[in-house]
Amino acid sequence: MLDTFASAGKFYRGNLHTHSNRSDGALEPQDVCRRYKEAGYDFLCLSDHFLESFDYPLTDTRPFRDETFTTIIGAELHAPDTHLGELWHILAVGLPLDFAATSATETGLQLARRAAEAGAFVGIAHPQWYGLNTEDGLSIDAAHAVEIYNHTCEMLSARPDGTMLLDHLLNEGRKLTGFAADDAHFKADDAFGGWVHVKAEELTPEALLAALKAGRYYASQGPEILSVTRDGDQLHVETTHVRSVALVGRASASDVVHGNGITSATLDLSKFTGSWCRLVVTAGDGKRAWSQPEFL
Repeated sequence: MLDTFASAGKFYRGNLHTHSNRSDGALEPQDVCRRYKEAGYDFLCLSDHFLESFDYPLTDTRPFRDETFTTIIGAELHAPDTHLGELWHILAVGLPLDFAATSATETGLQLARRAAEAGAFVGIAHPQWYGLNTEDGLSIDAAHAVEIYNHTCEMLSARPDGTMLLDHLLNEGRKLTGFAADDAHFKADDAFGGWVHVKAEELTPEALLAALKAGRYYASQGPEILSVTRDGDQLHVETTHVRSVALVGRASASDVVHGNGITSATLDLSKFTGSWCRLVVTAGDGKRAWSQPEFL
């Protein structure tokens, strides 16, 4: 959390999880990229489903890059199986274009490890949507992050959350981050609802990927976190206009400041000594932004 705001660079807005008609999306890849660029995004990972039924696509979005918009090659990977017997949904951002097809015997754990070894930022996608539990999350030991908000899951099934799984994994000692994403298929109103702000020194796939792996980003549905600094046991936070700024941590540990359109808050870090905490900022319309965990 603190490193994100202290590090050099600027924030770039991007979406890490979206589909085209190379898998089950409605639009051509160039149309998906165009829509995100026109919506003010700086980058996109087009993460089509890496399945045999779609001929294991790694959608090449390099032709749609320019000086103000870039892309990261990636995919949503699938292999057996969760504790409920469903295929895993594992987001891999930053895959090489020659990443090999999933083998007949490969498990979700093995596939996630192979993606990480190939250089990808690995995320556990939409855990609430298909009922992942803590044991599922712990089994993916190559994960960098959990998808804590999925906009398509909100729009189509009212199950968008991943914060509970993230917190359980943090409580178990895993050092993970959390990202928000659209998972847009453009078959419904499922785009531009969740994103990340990544702190990097330049708008290149390499710089963005390095920042994601280092946890130098925050997630949002709308509110912006402008500054986070520490002074002893006090955490000073500056935001756009919001109704609450909360710190949450292990078990029931929390501290919160409420107000009408507040733009700053000071929170007590002493409640989280020896553990972890993360910021949750809530705007007047209920939309949220989430920092990465800080380990104290």
